[in-house]
Amino acid sequence: MNSAVQPAVRSEMDPIEIVSRDEIAGLQVARLKATLKHAYDNVAHYTAKFDKAGVVPADLVSLDDLAKFPLTVKDDLHQNYPFGMFAVPREQVIRVHASSGTTGVPTVVGYTQNDLDMWADVMARSMRAAGARPGDIVHVAFGYGLFTGGLGIHDGAAHLRCTVIPVSGGFTKRQVQLINDFKPRVIAVTPSYMLAIADEFERQGLDPRASSLQIGIHGAEPWTESMRNEIESRFDIQAIDVYGLSEIIGPGVSAECIETKDGLHI
Repeated sequence: MNSAVQPAVRSEMDPIEIVSRDEIAGLQVARLKATLKHAYDNVAHYTAKFDKAGVVPADLVSLDDLAKFPLTVKDDLHQNYPFGMFAVPREQVIRVHASSGTTGVPTVVGYTQNDLDMWADVMARSMRAAGARPGDIVHVAFGYGLFTGGLGIHDGAAHLRCTVIPVSGGFTKRQVQLINDFKPRVIAVTPSYMLAIADEFERQGLDPRASSLQIGIHGAEPWTESMRNEIESRFDIQAIDVYGLSEIIGPGVSAECIETKDGLHI
């Protein structure tokens, strides 16, 4: 692997990452109480579900009490399509993302400015854990649009004070050209498309291992250790897993750290 890849010092990004488990649990309880109350008071769906289950937000005293509360499942979002699950007036929602809807109506998620700020922050923290640093050039080849990947990575990289190249997906020849010309250190892309980019390098008679890339941030689809090994071998990079789903903000909810790559940090 490229020797220039440096370990992440996450405590510099956010002090919460080095607090004790007791402090984390206390923060979780406080935030869960506030979230349950906000949902119960502002979303008719949750008012009805909590009442049916015989619980109120004040019943949450410890993390163990969360088991008393009803789960949210994807069908809840389908049944309340499009905006029935919003917990603020629609006028306070400044961006909407949605799933592809290939199995029926899409699941719709609305974001306030505070949501977008929080999303950018957790995405930046995930990218820093993956080895990205302020000033890096980040080539974003996730799709932009209703899918959360492109814009989520974009905002997180900007929050980390990186230079963002918003290439989006497709036009694989152009992907290779821009990687060669702009010389990004980091690429964010699905693992399968990363391998397609490697194929295009080789079709053009170029060695992907000679590119400027040192870190690949990959997600939005399942992938295996053998795919990771192939990506790392063909590009001479560190391939890092990132995870997210639009129902819980989007990418950046969790990610691997470059030091170990042995599991996702939430």
